[in-house]
Amino acid sequence: MRKISADHIFTVSGPILQNIVIILDESTGKILALEPLENHDHTSIEKFKGAITPGFINTHCHLELSHMKGKLHTGTGLLSFIKNVVQLRDFPIEEIMDAIEKADEEMYREGIVAVGDISNKDYTAPIKENSPIHYYTFVEMFDFLQDDQADSHFQNYHKVFNAQSAGNGNKKSAVPHAPYSVSPSLFHLINNLNQNPGTISIHNQETEPENQLFLSKDGEFLNWYAHFGIALDHFKPTGKPSIHYAIQHLDPKHHTLFVHNTLSQIEDILTAHQWNDKVYWATCPNANLYIENKLPNYQYFINANAKVTIGTDSLSSNWSLSILEEMKTINRFQSNIDFQTLLKWACLNGAEALGYDDQLGSIEVGKNPGLNLLNLDNNLALSPQTVVKKLI
Repeated sequence: MRKISADHIFTVSGPILQNIVIILDESTGKILALEPLENHDHTSIEKFKGAITPGFINTHCHLELSHMKGKLHTGTGLLSFIKNVVQLRDFPIEEIMDAIEKADEEMYREGIVAVGDISNKDYTAPIKENSPIHYYTFVEMFDFLQDDQADSHFQNYHKVFNAQSAGNGNKKSAVPHAPYSVSPSLFHLINNLNQNPGTISIHNQETEPENQLFLSKDGEFLNWYAHFGIALDHFKPTGKPSIHYAIQHLDPKHHTLFVHNTLSQIEDILTAHQWNDKVYWATCPNANLYIENKLPNYQYFINANAKVTIGTDSLSSNWSLSILEEMKTINRFQSNIDFQTLLKWACLNGAEALGYDDQLGSIEVGKNPGLNLLNLDNNLALSPQTVVKKLI
């Protein structure tokens, strides 16, 4: 048995606690009780200065791209960024695997207890089998809107899906990459593969050309497709933002995690909520700044009572894999969002989105959420000096 306390305990699902001791099963980290500090011999308690929070949830990562850290220029825009990622995929497998292992260790040190991870290859499978982090693997599929090629692409990615284990507390789903890269036929194949309710992830409204393509079949995506030698003669614009196309083809029985949402408007958010009451919105602020130098308007999501989560994206588009640093970035650029709101995004909302909220996301008896220690300022808010220390 282990007893831990601090100046403040942010439960996330309830009030901020003071003079409380968290009693845990030392081998599993499961919370056995929350009891008054005065009821315990102080010599038996690990007492910390600062604030205890649950472990963080990273709802969007590309672990398999970790070897690309520092190799791609910032501010190029999404379409140039994707071109560069494709060109840099061929690295020695030893270098790729070493980078994946180090990135997993980095996230663990940063107090991350669960990750929604995008996989196009099977490289990350052995790391996830042995990691203390829970992984929800999203095996991402795309066919560049080519219906006649959907089956062949699906068969290739199905092999990756089969290679990804759901052991060690992990989960997996097949998912579409983005509205601009998945045909109706491939959506159908993905939906058929995901028979049991789970979580589906899809990149959404990350760049202005995405909406332009669907609104009027105009903009930079036409040249982007031409660069890869892909014809779009058959494509008919819907006259609506891209999220409408995604909603038309996604299966509403799943939790649906829309990712990035840099250009999402209040109307887009409300439309998604009308379609499915299990919608979550993953934001990756540092990646948005790295690639497009833009951030979502978070007030739209707050006004819509949306469930926002936080991701890091990959080391190809970020300087670190730290949820705390993502929270600091949001706080720096949109300081109207208070720490408790950010913490809910970083913990409980993410746990719900990935289906781990029975174990993670809040400090409650019966859960084993992990415990992080933060040095907040005197107003219990983030500061540039705030760091995370993983306690359990």
